[in-house]
Amino acid sequence: MENPALAPSLLSYPRYRPGLAPAPFLPMSRAEMDALGWDACDIIVVTGDAYIDHPSFGMALIGRTLEAQGFRVGIISQPDWHSADAFRALGKPRLFFGLTAGNMDSMINRYTADRKPRSDDAYTADALPDKRPDRAVVVYAQRAREAYPDANIVIGSIEASLRRIAHYDHWSEKVKRSVLPDSKADLLIFGSGERATIALAHRLAAGEPIEAIRDLRGTAFMVKPGWHPEGFVEVDSIAIDRPGPVEPHRDPYEMEPEGATAGATSVAQPAAQPIRIVPAAERVASRKADRARQVIRLPAYEVVKDDKVMYAHASRTFHLESNPGNARAMVQAHGVGPGCRDVWLNPPPIPLTTEEMDWVFGQPYARRPHPAYGEARIPAWDMIRFSINIMRGCFGGCTFCSITEHEGRIIQSRSEGSILREIEEIRDKTPGFTGTISDLGGPTANMYRMACKDPQIEASCRRLSCVFPGICENLGTDHGPLISLYRKARAIPGVKKVLIGSGLRYDLAVRSPEYVKELVTHHVGGLLKIAPEHTEEGPLGKMMKPGIATYDRFKEMFEQYSKEAGKKQHLIPYFIAAHPGTTDEDMVNLALWLKSSNFKLDQVQTFMPTPMAMATTMYHSGKNPLRKVSESSEAVDTPKSGRQRRLHKALLRYHDPEGWPLIREALRAMGRAELIGSAPRHLVPRDQPVVLDRGQGSGEQKTGKAASPTGARRAPPLQRGGGGAGRPRGRS
Repeated sequence: MENPALAPSLLSYPRYRPGLAPAPFLPMSRAEMDALGWDACDIIVVTGDAYIDHPSFGMALIGRTLEAQGFRVGIISQPDWHSADAFRALGKPRLFFGLTAGNMDSMINRYTADRKPRSDDAYTADALPDKRPDRAVVVYAQRAREAYPDANIVIGSIEASLRRIAHYDHWSEKVKRSVLPDSKADLLIFGSGERATIALAHRLAAGEPIEAIRDLRGTAFMVKPGWHPEGFVEVDSIAIDRPGPVEPHRDPYEMEPEGATAGATSVAQPAAQPIRIVPAAERVASRKADRARQVIRLPAYEVVKDDKVMYAHASRTFHLESNPGNARAMVQAHGVGPGCRDVWLNPPPIPLTTEEMDWVFGQPYARRPHPAYGEARIPAWDMIRFSINIMRGCFGGCTFCSITEHEGRIIQSRSEGSILREIEEIRDKTPGFTGTISDLGGPTANMYRMACKDPQIEASCRRLSCVFPGICENLGTDHGPLISLYRKARAIPGVKKVLIGSGLRYDLAVRSPEYVKELVTHHVGGLLKIAPEHTEEGPLGKMMKPGIATYDRFKEMFEQYSKEAGKKQHLIPYFIAAHPGTTDEDMVNLALWLKSSNFKLDQVQTFMPTPMAMATTMYHSGKNPLRKVSESSEAVDTPKSGRQRRLHKALLRYHDPEGWPLIREALRAMGRAELIGSAPRHLVPRDQPVVLDRGQGSGEQKTGKAASPTGARRAPPLQRGGGGAGRPRGRS
């Protein structure tokens, strides 16, 4: 694998077609190709989303950066996957098909946390559902191969990223294989894909066969058992992080000291791969060997699909190898006997520099949907048309979030000048702009330009969070560059207001009262979303989120500066129901806190186990991968039954009469009946309100016993006080 310091700059490649001019839109039809004078596309991007030529959408971002390198790029958007015909619309690509499910995982896009089909799709014209298949990457790959059997097939996007190794699948309730053997793709590009995709395109254009391209960081592929690059040494994951007894650690990411000789704990294994006792000398040698020439052998798919302890061990090992400065290649066997193949994962991609980020976001995007959609409304476009992405990545490490598994933990920031130029482009080019920028943000609103104080420490660090259990002393938390950006942004002529819509990391914000004052005084449109997620230490520790006291401190500052500015503004907190490690008692305490704070939540989120997330490992295995795992190690209780998940959601909406019968039943079973009554200290009333049918007279709401299914209907849910903002798909 290449040296991180030697990763070629995206700006260093000679253009493949020097005279290629930017297309008004990347073509979606043969007629558009003809108008551009193209006989064929070099690369065809197939996406599950409507094509919006804007850098917030993956197909446009990758397509335009490839175009800037001199490649002809076409788009097939939301093809009919029931046959291969739609995949022949632009002909065979000269270099490769690039397949993506879209900006969201297709299963998350199509189903709720309770596996119910969604009625709309924000990434589709007129929000129509069913415009993409389940597990879209696999289906698209199969259809593209059917259309052109000899074409190169490359899969990517967040769906492929989160399925690059064996993973728990919430929708089938099984551990599934890597997406590679199911899709039969030639290559998988994970993480932010510009660096690998551009390098791949140039090498294929130079005549190199795709099966020979095995050294690109941020890629995964299938190989025969025993295949290694020259000079590589295979290390058993058990030698790196051996499943054993849990010992107390101040930091959940504290590694076993070199030379440790603690005895191994026996773990039941299938006969295919019995666990072995790794001698201390071998473990020490594995740590001292050249990491750049090591590949870690993860437990095979056939092992982790049946052994939850080994699944948790594999997850822990995988996440500990996520820092591009020190991550090693990994390999995982799939299959047994003659059909066995290995999934090989190269280390994660080297993060983009500020210069490269500016180049990526500075391409000539049309900044609107393709004209083929006419006047159709695309909700995702409405949401971001006046917003700007100023950075990518997140070092928070929240266990329920997939951002870090995809974008990484190192913050990649654009320059101030690049961001200000984009604001001017929105002002001058985007239809409907009235002077308000809806967001300057990214995965997190206030991690812009933040980084480790020492690059050498950053390159060697193996912590999975820079802010849990406390903010690392080596982390730079200066909000100065962000404050400067805010001030210059709102000073641009024609800009009346710059709002912050991304989730705010409040444990960082409280370190800079100047930032909080700037934010509250100038950049809150009445409501600011924030995500404490819970109030209780148990679930917060499993989420890797700060304690509620930090939220209280931020709330004090928010209210103080709002008052000083003469503004009436509100915080909108978000919470998760049924997260691993959450007990019924935890949810009751959270509901009591919500009531005492006079928060009446309208929309709430139930925990969804997304592929490869650490919290998903807890959900599936019942083990805590934040520490060493074994059969006897810490167990993580997780609400899984439909009834318990409904109860936790009902407790978040304690004010909704629909959930009161379930809450009353649970409180009595818990011995907490003292919380039932009509006094302020009570959580739910003793009696159930009913609404009389129109035929019974006045139609007034009366209080009585719970209505029967055939009698009076329940009152509608109460609305949240202070507004009804929906929960964002990603936040801090």
